[in-house]
Amino acid sequence: MLLKALALPLGRPRGATGRSRAAVGAVRSLPGAGPGPAGHARSARRSRVLVIRPDHLGDLLLTTPALGLLRAALPDGRITALVGPWARPALAGRPEIDTVRTCAFPGFTRQPPGQPWAPYWQLITEARRLRRDRYDIALVLRADHWWGAALAAYAGIPLRLGYGVAESRAFLTHALPPDLAQHSVTENWRAVVALLGVLGVPQPASGPEPVVAAPSPAGQAAAARFLRERGVPAETPLVAIHPGTGASVKLWPAAYWSAVADALGRRLGARIILTGSRAERDLVAAVRAGMQTDAVDATGALDWDGLAGLFARCTLVLGVDSGPLHLAAAVGVPSVHVFGPTAPARFGPRGRGAHEIVRSALPCSPCGNLLAPPCGARTEPACMRAIHPMAVIDAALAVLGAPIAGPAPTAAAGALAARTPLAVSRAAGTVSSQR
Repeated sequence: MLLKALALPLGRPRGATGRSRAAVGAVRSLPGAGPGPAGHARSARRSRVLVIRPDHLGDLLLTTPALGLLRAALPDGRITALVGPWARPALAGRPEIDTVRTCAFPGFTRQPPGQPWAPYWQLITEARRLRRDRYDIALVLRADHWWGAALAAYAGIPLRLGYGVAESRAFLTHALPPDLAQHSVTENWRAVVALLGVLGVPQPASGPEPVVAAPSPAGQAAAARFLRERGVPAETPLVAIHPGTGASVKLWPAAYWSAVADALGRRLGARIILTGSRAERDLVAAVRAGMQTDAVDATGALDWDGLAGLFARCTLVLGVDSGPLHLAAAVGVPSVHVFGPTAPARFGPRGRGAHEIVRSALPCSPCGNLLAPPCGARTEPACMRAIHPMAVIDAALAVLGAPIAGPAPTAAAGALAARTPLAVSRAAGTVSSQR
């Protein structure tokens, strides 16, 4: 493999600090067997740690319990998160880390692929930049990210811990057995716990805490200003619907969302807020056009912090598997998550409060394939179309503790569901509680 020739022989950059040499010593004396010398533990607490996670906003939010554990265990350490520029808002201002650095990780930019050698050249360039900072420890938090593992090796970071999938194992000094069925929060947590064991630092007796986020005062002010400018009184109950997501195969039909919005607006006496990025304007416009009642369009109006402020004002947030829905759960607002090709056991909500997952009972779901699912769908696959609007309406009422017997969906949504041969009603077990 080309990367093995590039990355592994380069070793440690010149001028390694005493702190770095102690980290190397910890690796040699602790081959995964238990705590090391007390001196190593003391030195480890002052280590420079690079946490590598290439994913998008929701995935970065799910790392925060593990980052909190790392911060508590290494209070004098310097913790840097290397993330995509698209995910920076998820960690900006978080107390768990000291610095956020960005890297446009190949394969995660959501742009068409460039020249085949571009990822390798980028690896060399980025690693040279990292070598200047002389990190002691690299923690690769995405289980299958061979590029990140190679980056840490080529950057000369002496202790490199991650999950030992075949493509990554040669670049790591410590490899955990991969478990791609575990929840992402648990996956991140396990990696940090393993690192603490290598360093001889006390490990926690319990599992991860819930994922928690809160809007800053600026985010709260931005949300309040947005609502005020649109004539929404401060006491008005709000229900937010975020229909978009980064992978089109996870989308639910716009007509279904229109039906849910109308039903919940009437049943709860709430104002409906439709949220989305600028790239999701057409989708949000389709949802709004299919509604019989009016909705506030917040597409592209608020940044990540402002969106947290808006969600904090809401009675309920609904959407598909996406970063904003993880944010809603982390803020603590009740939420309903519509799942299809992705697994709730791996990516379900982990915030405080009550949350409901709605998914179909089709045997092919979840397939876990967002690029080329076995069904061949590129948007609104059968596992999503099979979820009837009534299942989501009932889940919304259930999560709020309201009686389940809402108004019927609109005629358009009902007709769409009727044309879907694999439609599954809520009676077939499409609602599962995640309280």
